[in-house]
Amino acid sequence: MEELLKRIRGRVLGHAPGPGGVTAIPNLFLAVLAHRTIPAMTLCDPMICVVLQGVKQVLIGGNVLRFEAASCFASAIELPAMGCILEADVERPYMAVALTLDRDALASLVGDAAAESARAGHRNGFGVERGTTALLEAMEHLLALLDTPEDIAALGAGREREVLYRLLQTGHGDMLRQAIRQGHGIENIRRSVAWIRQNLNQTLRTEALAAIAGMSVPSFHRHFKAVTSLSPLQYQKTLRLQAARRLLVTSSDTTHAAFAVGYESASQFSREYSRLFGIPPSKDAARMRVESKDPDEYGI
Repeated sequence: MEELLKRIRGRVLGHAPGPGGVTAIPNLFLAVLAHRTIPAMTLCDPMICVVLQGVKQVLIGGNVLRFEAASCFASAIELPAMGCILEADVERPYMAVALTLDRDALASLVGDAAAESARAGHRNGFGVERGTTALLEAMEHLLALLDTPEDIAALGAGREREVLYRLLQTGHGDMLRQAIRQGHGIENIRRSVAWIRQNLNQTLRTEALAAIAGMSVPSFHRHFKAVTSLSPLQYQKTLRLQAARRLLVTSSDTTHAAFAVGYESASQFSREYSRLFGIPPSKDAARMRVESKDPDEYGI
């Protein structure tokens, strides 16, 4: 396993990631950081992230997740998260590779993957497992295309499919199958999450969200908390504050940012912003503009 990780690290170091970690391969992102970082909020899209070196800690709801070398994080739903790099330096930088999940590609594989489970019940929409040798080898095959970018168009989709196939054979498989299948908890909650994201400035009505998910209100609350580790109101609040923070990159008008994302009280907005980000919105806006900080920087 260590020799495989070493080869993958070599490939990552050979291709400096672009802004936000982007690469020439769609959906594939790289991270190389030679220093520790302070906790920062991000919104994780459905994705997998394999840590190759260093240590990262992520807080999702009340769950503290620690990623070390060969750890594989997977999320099947959009999740607000706060993360920081705990171990990294010039000699041994933090390195990770991430792949956003293609739902259509996953759906086409669900019926083909072996060891399929029909277990029901409430299931988290995220988790951490140790990466298998097969998964890491598939990831190396995908990364190898960065050496021959002219092959990406012809071979990229197939090698991404190989990664997803191997991912379904890991401990993340049951979660991802449930996230794809209609009528299952994660997929139902995903529909309500999509509504929240598209209507951040709207009043959140639990009955309407439960109807979108096709559940009773009590069942909806249980499933939403199980999948995201947050209540619907906490989820909306976190996304509202993140959206407001993006507005503050170009404007110091905190009242406008508050009202734009659905707050009716600027003072309540300021209190909740300070509680989440650890700094008042006006000071954070000034700091981000001075540092040219991008609050949407890909957090892997």
